[in-house]
Amino acid sequence: MLILLVVDNPKEWPLHIPNVTVLGATAYLTDPHYADRRDLRVFNLCRSYRYQSRGYYVSLLAAARGHKPIPSVTTVQDMKLQTMIRMVSDDLDDLTQKSLAKIQSRKFTLSIYFGHNLAEKYDRISVQLFNLFQAPLLRAYFTRSDGKKWQLQNIAPIAVKDIPASHRPFVVRAATNYFKGRRFGTRKRKAPRYNMAILHDPKSQEPPSNGKALSRFEKAAEGLGIGVEFITKDDFSRVVEFDALFIRETTSVNHYTYRFARRATAEGLVVIDDPESILKCTNKVYLAELLDRHDIPAPRTVILHDDNLEEVASGSLGFPCVLKQPDSAFSLGVVKADDRESLLEKGRLLLARSELVVAQEFLPTEFDWRIGIFDRKPLYACRYFMARKHWQIVRRDEGKQTDGAVDTMPVELAPAQAVRTALRAANLIGDGLYGVDVKQVGRAFYVIEVNDNPSIDSGYEDVVLKDTLYERIMEGFLRRMEQQKADRGRS
Repeated sequence: MLILLVVDNPKEWPLHIPNVTVLGATAYLTDPHYADRRDLRVFNLCRSYRYQSRGYYVSLLAAARGHKPIPSVTTVQDMKLQTMIRMVSDDLDDLTQKSLAKIQSRKFTLSIYFGHNLAEKYDRISVQLFNLFQAPLLRAYFTRSDGKKWQLQNIAPIAVKDIPASHRPFVVRAATNYFKGRRFGTRKRKAPRYNMAILHDPKSQEPPSNGKALSRFEKAAEGLGIGVEFITKDDFSRVVEFDALFIRETTSVNHYTYRFARRATAEGLVVIDDPESILKCTNKVYLAELLDRHDIPAPRTVILHDDNLEEVASGSLGFPCVLKQPDSAFSLGVVKADDRESLLEKGRLLLARSELVVAQEFLPTEFDWRIGIFDRKPLYACRYFMARKHWQIVRRDEGKQTDGAVDTMPVELAPAQAVRTALRAANLIGDGLYGVDVKQVGRAFYVIEVNDNPSIDSGYEDVVLKDTLYERIMEGFLRRMEQQKADRGRS
C-alpha cells in the first residue's frame, strides 16, 4: 500500500518520512494515475479544508476513489461545528481539567502531531482529540473565561509552513511511528477479502458478549474471508481502515459507541449497531410511542412528567407499577413503585435526570421471552427467568449480582405469536441485530422493549445453533459488504 501525504506545495514539506510519498494537491486532484489506483491511503495536509478549497476536494475525491482519507470530509465538517466542539469539550472535561491544571494563563494552544504533543504530559488529551478529530496536524485552542475551568474553543488543521522549525524533528518521529504501526504493516497471512473491527471493552463487567463468544465471532468471520481485529475506545481514529464495524459494547447515545457508529456509517462501513438503531432502541420513551403508534401489544404505559406525576400517583396504572429511566440498560434505572408515596419519591428522582420517564403497569411473570432478530428474521429464542425472589432477571444487592436462569430453544418451538410480535416490533427499528423482550400473560404477548446490541454469550444464546449462530451474523455482514462493493462499482 502506498501512503500519500498530500500538501499544497511539496516544497513546503522539507521532512523525510520513510516509505511515505509527498504529493502536491493539484497533482492528486488532476493526474489520472492517482484516480485509477486502488492501493493508496491519503493523508491530507493541505493548509485549509474550507468548503470547495483544494484541501476540501482532496478529502472528498479520496473518499470517492476508496483511498480512505484522513481527515475525512465528515471530520472536516465536524471541526467547523460549534455544537460538535462543545460536545467534545463536555466529554473530555475531566481529562482537560486534569491535563491543563498547572497552566496559569487564560489561554492555551495545543499542537497535535499524528496524535501526539511534544510534552508527554499532554499526550492523553492529544490522543483523545486526534481520535475525535482525526487529522494529521491539529491545533486545539483552550480558554478559561471564568478563570477556573478550561474549555475547548476551537480546533483547526496546522498548515505545513506553520510548523515551528524546532518541532519538525518531533513531527518526523511521530509520523514515522504512526506509519510503522500495525495498521500499515504487511500481513503475514493471505490478505482477507474484507476487514472488520469488533469494538469491545475488555474491562466491562457486563459485556454483551463474553470472551468465548467473541472468539467464535472471529472464527466465523475468518471462515468467510473476513479479517477481524478487536478494537477499543482508543481506536476511534482507525475506523476508516475497515470495511465493517461490529459493536459488542453496551451502547448509548451520549457515549463513544454512538460516535463510533456515526463515524463508521459516514465513512461507508457496514455497521451493527448502526447509529439510528442506537438512537431508537436506547430511549424507552421513543419505543413506547413507537409501539403505541403501530398497535404493537405492550403493557399499559404512561409517559411521566412533572405535570402528571400526581395524577399517575393516584393509581391510574395500579400498584405496583414500574418506572423506567429512558436510557436504562441491564435492569439499571428500572424501579418498582408499590404505592403512591413510593411512586412520588422514585418518580421525582428519575425526573431530576430526565424530563420524561416511562411508567408501565406491572406484569409479573416467571420469565421474559427474548427473541433475537437479525436481517428481519428470527435468529434465536430464549427464556430469561427472574432472579430468585426478585421481579427482574438481574438482582443487585449490596454490590452482589444474581442472574436468573436462561433457557434457549429452537425458534420453531417458541410460541409463534411471541415470535411474530417480536418481529413486528424489531422491523420498526431497522434490519440490524436486535433482542426483543416479550412478556407472556396467558395467551397474550406484550413487547417490553427492543434492544440493540443484545446479549450473545457462549453457553447461553448459542446453545441451540452453536457455531451456526455466529456464522449467520457474519454471513449477514458479508452480504452487506458485497452489496456495498457492487453499488460502488455501478456508481
